[in-house]
Amino acid sequence: METIMNKRQYAYKVIRTRIVDGTYTPGQRIVINQIAKEVGSSHIPVREAIHQLESEQLLEFRPNVGAIVKGIDNRLYQESLEVLALLEGYATSISATNITAHGLSKLKEINLEMQTMLENYELDKLGSLNREFHFHIYSFCPNQLLINNIEETWGRLDIVRQAGFTFYPKRTPQSIEEHAYLIKLMECNASSLQIEEYARNHKLKTLEAFKQRN
Repeated sequence: METIMNKRQYAYKVIRTRIVDGTYTPGQRIVINQIAKEVGSSHIPVREAIHQLESEQLLEFRPNVGAIVKGIDNRLYQESLEVLALLEGYATSISATNITAHGLSKLKEINLEMQTMLENYELDKLGSLNREFHFHIYSFCPNQLLINNIEETWGRLDIVRQAGFTFYPKRTPQSIEEHAYLIKLMECNASSLQIEEYARNHKLKTLEAFKQRN
C-alpha cells in the first residue's frame, strides 16, 4: 500500500508540475501509459493522481478522450482568490502570534527589495518576491494542513501567472505599502482579528485589480 501511495504521489507531482510550469497546456491530453512508464508504475497510481488533479480542477475528464488539462478561466481564478483571502487571512493571524524579531526583519528586507525592483522596473522579479514575502509569514504557522491548502491554491493560480495575466503594475506600489502596514500590525501585537481582516482584504484587493485590469 505504501509503495502504491508513493507512486501515486510521484505521478501527481510529475503531472502537476508540468501543468503549472506550462509544459502541459490547456486542452492537452494526459497519456496514462506514458506517465506510468515514466514513474515506473502500473496504471492505478497514475489514475489516482489524475483523480486528485481533477478534484483540484487542474484536469477534467472528457468522454472518448480521457483526462485533459483544464487550465483556469476567469471565474475559477476569481473564486480561487476569494478562497485564498480567507485561508491567508487566517494563516497570517496565526503566524503573527509566533513570528520572531528576525522573521519581521526578513519581511522588511523582502518588501524593501520589492520596492527596489519596482523603482528599477525589474518587474519580472516582483511576483516571486511577493510569494516569498507571504510564505515567509506562513513559515511561522504551525497548521501544516492550512499551509498545504494555500500552496495548492497558489499552484493552481500559477497556471494563469505563466500566461502573464496576474501582474498589475498600478497595484504594486499599494501592495508594498500594505505589506509594510501588515508588518507594523505584527510588530505592535495587534489583535489576531485585526491582522486577519487586514491580510484578507489585502488579497481581495488583488481580486479587484484583476477585475479592473482592462
